[in-house]
Amino acid sequence: MQPWECDGVIECGKVVVRPGDAVIGDQDGVVVVPASHAQQVYDIAHGREEVEVIIKEELIKNPGPPGKYYPFKPPIKPESPLGKLLTSKGVKFYSTRAGPARPFGSVAGARRHMSSAPATMKAVVVHENGPADVLKFESSYATPTVTDGQVLVKNEFTGINFIDTYFRTGGPAYTQALPFISGQEGAGTIVEVTPKAVEQGLAVGQRVAYSVLGTYCEYTAVPAAKIVNVPDGIGLDTATACMTQGLTAHYLTNHAHAGLVKPGEWMLIHGVGGGTCQWAAQMAKLKGYKVIGTCPEGKEDVGKATGVDELIVTGVMPGTPYEDYSSVDIVAKVKEITGGEGVKAVIDGIGKSTVDISIECLSRRGIFVTFGNASGAVPAFPPIRLIKKSAFLTRPKLLDYVATRAELNMRTEEIFGWIAAGELNVGIDKVFDLTDAVAGHQYLEAGKSKGKVLYKVA
Repeated sequence: MQPWECDGVIECGKVVVRPGDAVIGDQDGVVVVPASHAQQVYDIAHGREEVEVIIKEELIKNPGPPGKYYPFKPPIKPESPLGKLLTSKGVKFYSTRAGPARPFGSVAGARRHMSSAPATMKAVVVHENGPADVLKFESSYATPTVTDGQVLVKNEFTGINFIDTYFRTGGPAYTQALPFISGQEGAGTIVEVTPKAVEQGLAVGQRVAYSVLGTYCEYTAVPAAKIVNVPDGIGLDTATACMTQGLTAHYLTNHAHAGLVKPGEWMLIHGVGGGTCQWAAQMAKLKGYKVIGTCPEGKEDVGKATGVDELIVTGVMPGTPYEDYSSVDIVAKVKEITGGEGVKAVIDGIGKSTVDISIECLSRRGIFVTFGNASGAVPAFPPIRLIKKSAFLTRPKLLDYVATRAELNMRTEEIFGWIAAGELNVGIDKVFDLTDAVAGHQYLEAGKSKGKVLYKVA
């Protein structure tokens, strides 16, 4: 057939491709079938892929000779090792060749939908709680299977956040069933969609960002409602940074204070030389608040670049993610700056080391917004302590401020708009390879970051 010829027949050896035929392939090979049978052939291949994944997961969990599960072409005997394994997983299969066309190994509501994703992927997995060393890079972790209403995203970047270190360490408020893939934000390209996701306007090839648990990996199954389309001109590294730190800073400066601070009034933000509060300081200024920021020696340049009205520089606490708040009388400086009144709102991601300072810096009917535990959780204290200034207290979390898709889109659209207009600077401090997962957590926990820290996945 000539390069310009259409609707011709291609012959290659013993393979003939005719107009209307479908070519279906993956990393194991290619087949040519009539288009009318393409989906049936694909379903059969996908059914085998699902069984392969189940076998691999079982051998990882319970090492043994793989031969006992092969071959697994129909009929699969229910009493065979493979039959028992599939039954234990709730997977339907055919014990004879007769029966409906649905492939063995398929699970209701879970299909690849012509996915280009392989059966296994690279991932960073936590098998036990503990220090950064418990992060384990694995090259053959099972790729997630999407259910209707989800999409499969091939990640290019995933973000590193303090909350990841909390879940890795474990504790009453930060518990995930072991083992688990760490991380909670990512950005990349959709490689697989489902019918309900298509109804929401999502398609293969779209550049997207999202925030769900389990993102230190090549592929993540994401509910369509959690997907954010990334505009042209916004890098996927920047979009990743927006999903936790950016959205957190947005709700902290716009809504967590419940309107108890007004534009033109003073706000104190701790740690503006780091990640989330570097964003928060800029957003607070964009919203018209007067801002006092704190940062440690060595990060003054970052703190000043946020545009804060006043910057209080503290000593450092080597090897920690927070500064030495006892090195400077912050309360006295705040009172001096505000003419003795104090601030209407404090945004505090430090926790244990700053709780007393933050409460003392409040003005009458001010609000203490404590959202992080960099130095440890805020100890319990009696509410009567707030009576001195009739103060308010809130301990918010991001999920409650992106509870609907409309709210998520409202926040991301404003953030992306600021970035596109050059009004909001996103500081990407350092990018680690996913294989270097341990070093990424150690870097963050040592207090070295001056902005967003990422993993490069692909």
